[in-house]
Amino acid sequence: MTEPITALLVSILGVFAFWALFRPVKGLFWRWQRAFRYTERMLIEDALKHLHDCEYNKLPCTLQSLGGALSISGDQAARLADHLQSLELIQSGGKELQLSEDGRSYALRIIRVHRLWERHLADRTGIPEPEWHQSAEDQEHRLSIQEADHLASQMGYPRFDPHGDPIPTASGELPPLKGIPLNELPEGAFGEIVHVEDEPAAVYAQLVALGIYPGMRVQMLDVAPQRISFAVEGEEILLAPLFAANINVQPFSEMLPAPGAQATLAQLRPGEIGRVTGISKACRAYQRRRLMDLGIIPGTMITAELRSAAGDPVAYRIRGAVIALRKEQSSLVYIARGNDESH
Repeated sequence: MTEPITALLVSILGVFAFWALFRPVKGLFWRWQRAFRYTERMLIEDALKHLHDCEYNKLPCTLQSLGGALSISGDQAARLADHLQSLELIQSGGKELQLSEDGRSYALRIIRVHRLWERHLADRTGIPEPEWHQSAEDQEHRLSIQEADHLASQMGYPRFDPHGDPIPTASGELPPLKGIPLNELPEGAFGEIVHVEDEPAAVYAQLVALGIYPGMRVQMLDVAPQRISFAVEGEEILLAPLFAANINVQPFSEMLPAPGAQATLAQLRPGEIGRVTGISKACRAYQRRRLMDLGIIPGTMITAELRSAAGDPVAYRIRGAVIALRKEQSSLVYIARGNDESH
């Protein structure tokens, strides 16, 4: 008697397993197949981005560089290159790989989505800066052309991402690379930071921690094999040449303000008064809005009232209210020192 029941149960389980695997659209088999196709498409798109990056920076692209960029073996890189060539997205020029017109157009669409999304994160969200790149890496494979165009329209068609990289237009136009690496700036020369590379992540996180961002003006103080010394807004910063190479500057001849000429709110001692002259460009999105909502706008007089026992935060009197700010916030507010409104 038990054998027919066992056979029936096995049959029911078999039907259920078959349904779970091959159920239309939602079955595990179809989900796995879609995931495989999605992973393959991501690999293709990442490869096209790498080829475009090499082309844009006038560097050779080889199977070795492709494998290194995508963290795949040489054999996998060779198979991927063959696949891209069969899709007519690349063409081989001897040992070097080159984008076809279709491949270049495809790569620019991916780059456009990536940089638009980073701009969106910088201007519209409170996501920490070191997380922008990875989030954009995910979204560049998900957003459609129509969604990217809508995002660009919402933001007023920005020209640059928050790192200073130009954003390709919908028609695929991309300005040429600007500036030179910071470690190539001669001693005593001046420049404006036009780009901060966000890869590798560990190097970028260090640059973010130092408060380095596009738009800052620098003066090169000393170039040595072990370190680079330069002044930014009156402060001296030391960097290893490897880190400095991730910063691009546009040289110029204009003199910078003398060190210490632009004080910050964090430098006020208890009892001192300062007049707000501006907010650093490094202060973005919700953080900038919060400071402005507190009344911290150009012309506002602020008094340092009380410093905590640990020295941070500090209480400031702003438009009749006492507000505590941490040093990471107050250091983003530029002031002119003075003890009365006429300053």
